[in-house]
Amino acid sequence: MKGSYVFAALLLAPASLAALPPDKETVHVVGEGETLNGIANRAGVPRDRIIEANDLKPPYVVQVGRKLKIPRGSEGKAAERSIAARKSPSSDSLATASSYVVQPGDTLGSIAIRAQIPRVLIVEANGIADPYPVKLGQKLTLPRTRRHTVAEGETGFAIAYKYAVPWEQIAIANGIAEDAALPPGKVLLIPTIIAPPKAPAGMASASTAAAPGFAWPLSGPIRRGFKARGSSDFHDGIDITANRGDAVRTVAAGKVIYARNDPDQFGNLVVVDHGGGWHSAYGSLDRITVKQGEDVTKGERVGLVGDTSLTRNTELHFEMRKGGDPVDPVKYLPARP
Repeated sequence: MKGSYVFAALLLAPASLAALPPDKETVHVVGEGETLNGIANRAGVPRDRIIEANDLKPPYVVQVGRKLKIPRGSEGKAAERSIAARKSPSSDSLATASSYVVQPGDTLGSIAIRAQIPRVLIVEANGIADPYPVKLGQKLTLPRTRRHTVAEGETGFAIAYKYAVPWEQIAIANGIAEDAALPPGKVLLIPTIIAPPKAPAGMASASTAAAPGFAWPLSGPIRRGFKARGSSDFHDGIDITANRGDAVRTVAAGKVIYARNDPDQFGNLVVVDHGGGWHSAYGSLDRITVKQGEDVTKGERVGLVGDTSLTRNTELHFEMRKGGDPVDPVKYLPARP
């Protein structure tokens, strides 16, 4: 069967093209198993030029039998000029832009640096889920921050009151502790506050929910897995390695029943009651970004990855419990992100 597809693809190719080596083709008929990257590599033409010449759309899947223009000579140069015209704006212009269209080679981190906006604010403004991918052509809202220069004797409360932004959020945006000293002359970013997503109409409350559809709290390799009690090295949850400051998000809607430091074991810890006997716990946080008693929606940020647990590893210690008993989270979460 496989051979018949290849044979059919060959029949679609003009005889004059079939005789040309890949680096001389001006038109290529896609064969079985070929990808855009592979075609570009064999043709010796940048992938972006082929995308431009054929007006391809994300995710750039090419189908067997499709004829692709391979831009060469003056046509190729015209495609390059067109691509260059849409290249990323300079860092100076991006630092004041309110939106941005993702270009080839962009990452969320590189955009945040050039835009001079904390990565976490772009994530929240655009509802980007962990592991925070951005796609070519995606339009991002850039929550433009204001800047404030600390005056002699000025307090965090006074600054927060002036801009109507909680001091906790200003501290997070600037990567400082809430009780950090504020030396005169220090320049602070004043973030745009992004409201958390609202629960869909008619969603059951945490107290009446049965087994919520859980999601991963963040993406990353599992350094240490769950091991049931009864052995000397039992482990009630999983430890997910991540970068310091990565957002940790609720696995389902619920109510925060614990949000403070546990110095004996878990460090900064958040526990959420999802109803129906289900609880989730998020430990070793660098910072907690919710308060006890708050209602949270699925995917809402509860803290930032840190190393405040006894292990001192930069990771999330994550637990799930049903009726008070620890369960292996991997068995109740979807396929790894």
